[in-house]
Amino acid sequence: MSEVLVVDDETAIRKLLTSIVARDGHHCTALPTAAKALSAIRGGAHDIAIIDLGLPDRDGLELISAIRAISAIPIVVLSARDATDDKIAALDLGADDYVTKPFDGEEVLARLRSALRRVGLKSAGGGQVAHGPIVVDPARHVATLNGAPLSLTPKEFALLHALAEAGGRVLTHAQILRRIWGPAHESDVEYLRVAIRALRQKVEAEPSRPRLIRNEPGIGYRLDC
Repeated sequence: MSEVLVVDDETAIRKLLTSIVARDGHHCTALPTAAKALSAIRGGAHDIAIIDLGLPDRDGLELISAIRAISAIPIVVLSARDATDDKIAALDLGADDYVTKPFDGEEVLARLRSALRRVGLKSAGGGQVAHGPIVVDPARHVATLNGAPLSLTPKEFALLHALAEAGGRVLTHAQILRRIWGPAHESDVEYLRVAIRALRQKVEAEPSRPRLIRNEPGIGYRLDC
């Protein structure tokens, strides 16, 4: 059982999320303000936070930034704001996932479980990163899919390593470009698209219908496995 913190100013939403979270076997603390949320997170008793952006005392994006200054707790944003810019801003500030309102309870639980799995990911030894059928060993520069070695270029390897480390979390275009191509190229999305297409040719059963490397339109990519 995990300790889930819900931060939303709407009483009805807090009650609904508490019920949804309890149904999945977790304990939930539901709070209405950013100030109370920060106090609770400083206490260190929670495993994950579900945060609305429209809070009465502080914008949710500011709250994400404040949380990241004190904690690595996974953050799932649950907000009526559906603009791509808001999603990118939240993810760039350190949120792990983003779900828009109105929401489906099963989707929220799926995102919750995915974020909690990432927390529980352990290195396979020697700095290896494992996510689903993919294992990446940066020390030996070896990557495997279902145990079979992959023949990757340095950029493809770095890209797969970044996605595997994220463990299913969305990485924005800018985050990936800064990491692999450097800060001067964080707007060169076409570089990333070309590398993603090439990597899909090597890891997807049907590259034209990708199931492992998923696109979040206008935002970035995630591993879905």
